Amino acid sequence: MRTLIFRTIAPYLSALMVLYSIFVLLRGHNEPGGGFIGGLIAASALAIFGIACGVAAVRRALKVHPMSLAGFGLFIGTLAGVYSLFTKQPFMTSQWWPVTIFDVEIKLSTPLIFDIGVYFVVVGAIASIALALEERESD
Repeated sequence: MRTLIFRTIAPYLSALMVLYSIFVLLRGHNEPGGGFIGGLIAASALAIFGIACGVAAVRRALKVHPMSLAGFGLFIGTLAGVYSLFTKQPFMTSQWWPVTIFDVEIKLSTPLIFDIGVYFVVVGAIASIALALEERESD
């Protein structure tokens, strides 16, 4: 299914889907969304791009191996939990830091960091599976 229309629109659609996945990631925890759903949307974008343009194009666009993204996400998620141990609280206890940027107060938190880790784990794992399946199919 590599029609001219699909190959033309896939990069734009994939970029739009990745932006939407970041919106869903950052919106999570207080409202529906979060790292898992955002990661699935981003992995779907990579799969669409891979179907349209080939696996090599996706690997060039990612610049790193997808399982490296998953490992990085696991590391980030663990760091989010370990921070609470330094404050002498139980593992994975939420920590909040109010940050003021341009007179707007933003509350950064360990749940957000954990969600970012989950996002990378899901993107890396699902993209790795999708790319392996696509490579197998094209052989």
